[in-house]
Amino acid sequence: MQPAFRHAGSARPYPGAATVPGSSQPGRRYQDLPRRALEPVPLFLLRPLFAAIVAGVAGRHPELFGRLGPEGGKRILIDPVNLPFVLLLRPYRYRPSLTPHRRSEAVPHDARICGTFLTLLELIDGQVDSDALFFSRDLRVDGDTAAVVALRNALDDMEVPLADDIAGHAGPLSRPMRAALGRLRTFRSSHR
Repeated sequence: MQPAFRHAGSARPYPGAATVPGSSQPGRRYQDLPRRALEPVPLFLLRPLFAAIVAGVAGRHPELFGRLGPEGGKRILIDPVNLPFVLLLRPYRYRPSLTPHRRSEAVPHDARICGTFLTLLELIDGQVDSDALFFSRDLRVDGDTAAVVALRNALDDMEVPLADDIAGHAGPLSRPMRAALGRLRTFRSSHR
């Protein structure tokens, strides 16, 4: 088991990091905006939102969590470095969960995926090469990499990108998430 990850809100997403992953990419000058917008929101308001997102995805794509095999019992910490919280994904086949936790909490996990919110959204959208993100250091993976690879492979096997489904179940965040997705897709298509 990976030791608990602590992050007290400094600009460094993980020990020894010089900058936030993704900060070297053009068009990222507003990367801190999501953190500032969501910082005052209490987690008890976000928990039902994330529960609805994972329930909606599991309901529409039950095969996703089944594809993880034995890795589906692992806890994956999703660390959007420019948000004021981390997300713990328990991709259990019959009862997956996604729960937000403050960065100051010690959250036991088996693996961690770290990147900016937009980088992680691009990854879920399936429009970007995860290996390229990893080698460019825009995405960092710690702990049980087999669990992360299994999740990536399950996402890659999906016929439709999950980002639209996630945005559709995001409640009051649906509109900004869809707008961000639209901008990302436009940016990606114009830079190919």
